[in-house]
Amino acid sequence: MSTAGQVIRCKAAVAWEAGKPLSIETIEVAPPQKHEVRIKILFTALCHTDIYYWECKGYTPLFPRILGHEASGIVESVGEGVTDLQPGDHVLPIFTGECKECKHCLSEESNNMCDLLRINCDRGVMLADGKTRFSINGQPIYHFVGTSTFSQYTVVHVGQVAKINPNAPLDKVCPISCGICTGFGATVNVAKPKKGQTVAIFGLGAVGLAAAEGARVCGASRIIAVDLNPKRFEEAKKFGITEFVNPNDYNKPVQEVIVEMTGGGVDRSVECTGSVQAMISAFECVHDGWGVCVLVGVPKIDDAFKTHPMNLLSERTLKGAFYGNYKPRTDIPLVVDKYLNKELGLDMDKFITHSVPFAEINQAFDLMLKGIGLRCMIHLDA
Repeated sequence: MSTAGQVIRCKAAVAWEAGKPLSIETIEVAPPQKHEVRIKILFTALCHTDIYYWECKGYTPLFPRILGHEASGIVESVGEGVTDLQPGDHVLPIFTGECKECKHCLSEESNNMCDLLRINCDRGVMLADGKTRFSINGQPIYHFVGTSTFSQYTVVHVGQVAKINPNAPLDKVCPISCGICTGFGATVNVAKPKKGQTVAIFGLGAVGLAAAEGARVCGASRIIAVDLNPKRFEEAKKFGITEFVNPNDYNKPVQEVIVEMTGGGVDRSVECTGSVQAMISAFECVHDGWGVCVLVGVPKIDDAFKTHPMNLLSERTLKGAFYGNYKPRTDIPLVVDKYLNKELGLDMDKFITHSVPFAEINQAFDLMLKGIGLRCMIHLDA
């Protein structure tokens, strides 16, 4: 029986206040409006960005809210004006978008800075009418980055939905919608290490290890990991890491340690922590003359990046990378196809270290807060 055009009642994990466990509630999900898609979410995973906005440390509180943005599912219905998606399509909702019409989307030099759908963590409503599609007994529940995947059904702007090959296993490709592409693309598409070069990766979470995989695929001769958690080092070897540096083991800045290890600095570095000090270290550890540092982690709102101008004048390059420089609707279907054809060089199973039913979603938060594992797959049908 079709549910198109009707309000759907389903389960969602609602954040009622900062830092408190999510509550599984029965919510109402309104039909999609113009340029919107309603998606049945089958799998979702927890990302550090969800943690940051759940904790609300340094961010504007917006509750009650449905978090979640790394997910996979099937289109249930589409709103007015949606022509390239239909019910039954397999999709990945993406936290940032591609309208295909703005200056950024049409530029060959800008991949995912869409004027209309660029990530906005503070907006809790839909663009079409400034209202939410979620409610509980008439009380609005706010959206998160336009995706809100901690719900069995969600409504997303069509520009934030990537249609993928229906043969792709939705649980395996789920992390492509955020963490994997963010890290892997930062290395492959932005840092672009040449075969035989040295690469430093700051941060050994899922994004950092995806960046390490990118360095491995590019043929890096040495991949040096920098992380404060020594428990992560052994597991990271599976992702191509060859050497490990814990800044706490030294009485001098870690960039100096890496410069000494490499005889002048690494050829490329990718920072995946969000720590401004790690960003500075990542930049200052690259070799003068040709070294390239790529910043991926999201800093705190009041952070400031400080380095001596001579570090730039010495012909080091500092870049930023957003979502791995992939266009969400154009590129992500191709990434999934490459994964299916074993052309990507990535083993997705290595990233999915835990799995829980939807009712136990708070376990995923506990694991991430303790620094255990990489991605915890949450089964919304379980």
